[in-house]
Amino acid sequence: MIEIAFSSSFKKIFKKKIKANEELETKFWKAIQTFIFDPFDASLRTHKLSGQLKDLWSFSVEYDTRIVFYFEEKNKAVLINIGKHDEVY
Repeated sequence: MIEIAFSSSFKKIFKKKIKANEELETKFWKAIQTFIFDPFDASLRTHKLSGQLKDLWSFSVEYDTRIVFYFEEKNKAVLINIGKHDEVY
């Protein structure tokens, strides 16, 4: 099981982009539940990023909504960004 922390920048983006969209917020919490129990569940399409973002990972909330995060410890992840593919990469 993974412990999750939210960066302050993630909280701001979440409030602005996700909180206003009830359907997307529901999908977000469902993805978070899946991530907590298995961060590499196939439905999340979790993958390591490359280039300037090489220390970060990403998983999908829905087709074009991604969460960018890093592992702070083996069982702790810090979410740092959420948005459409072109916004977060």
